[in-house]
Amino acid sequence: MMKIRNTFLSLLLCAASLAGCRGGSGDAIVIGVAGPLEKANGRSMKLAAQMAVDEINRAGGIDGRQLRVEWGDDEADAGKAIEVARRLRGNPAVVAVVGHVNSSTSLEAAPIYNGEESDSVPGDPVLQISPASSSPRLTTAGDWTFRVCPTDLEFSPVLARTAQQLGRRRAAVLYADDDYGRGVASTFRDAFTRAGGTVVSNDPYLDSVYVAPTTLDPYLQRAIARGADALVIGGQANAGLKIIAAARRLGFSGPILGADGLTGVKDGGPVAEGVFVSSAFLPDRRSDKAQQFVQRYRERFREAPDHRGAMTYDVIYLLKDAIQSSGTGRRQLRDYVARVGRGNARFEGVSGTIQFDPNGDVVGKEVAVGVVRNGQLVTAR
Repeated sequence: MMKIRNTFLSLLLCAASLAGCRGGSGDAIVIGVAGPLEKANGRSMKLAAQMAVDEINRAGGIDGRQLRVEWGDDEADAGKAIEVARRLRGNPAVVAVVGHVNSSTSLEAAPIYNGEESDSVPGDPVLQISPASSSPRLTTAGDWTFRVCPTDLEFSPVLARTAQQLGRRRAAVLYADDDYGRGVASTFRDAFTRAGGTVVSNDPYLDSVYVAPTTLDPYLQRAIARGADALVIGGQANAGLKIIAAARRLGFSGPILGADGLTGVKDGGPVAEGVFVSSAFLPDRRSDKAQQFVQRYRERFREAPDHRGAMTYDVIYLLKDAIQSSGTGRRQLRDYVARVGRGNARFEGVSGTIQFDPNGDVVGKEVAVGVVRNGQLVTAR
């Protein structure tokens, strides 16, 4: 009798283990969400992810199963992103990962999600969809890595055109010395010079050492002396606000522009007024679906979503469709997503149409230019 009981218990444990590997049949479906969840550039991602999951669950879940998030806070640090990726991939219940936000963290995590560390990390490769990593290098990160935002090859030409539409021909560029900043700097320079402009200075900075307000004064003073009539910043909002304040203090009166990493400058007070930011989503986007999302988000969180939040929200609903169509198997999900727009229906989200090319890059995603007015980032007209 004891032997029969032990055999029965073993069979139960084995069945439970197999169910976990498949994502289960009646248990919750688990999606990983990875990014700088407690930092300013990850806040909207976290809130929008929770909002999407709550909406889906209130509506009955996915084929009757509830959706659950496995959070992974990478703190915008590449080393921590590796730890998060290993944990999420190694969890057999996780069917896909939304993340990461920063280009540097997405690039560090991608080899793990793609199964390149198969000897040291348990579990099959797992689908990774970044809502906001724009580095061109992510294009070749692997067959399991996708993104729903445009690349710097699309953002920067829009910035270059904006500067020229403002009558500017001599730009100074300051960029964070990481994958994102370098991508913005190089693609802006190429687009601006092709159109007849001149980049009078092109200087990197390190966020970790950029503390004193005067740290970058020599670079700004040199740019002004060389006749810079526009300033382009390739970096995140925290350092960006310090650069903007320093430029204005030194007497620079021309337009200041930045790619989507600069979105948070809108919260920086009067110094940020009039700054231009390119983005794949602005809260005043003219579509009924976008405005309904923004209204619900505002009502719940008392603030506007940024592009990271809007595209995280879209990725979770895209995964909902993929799971309903293909199931929860990691390979099946990856293969379904790879065919979105190429055999499978395009996804119409709050941030626009999502479809992928063979490299996992989003195709034809619009890039808007916003300007800070009264503390809000609104479409520049």
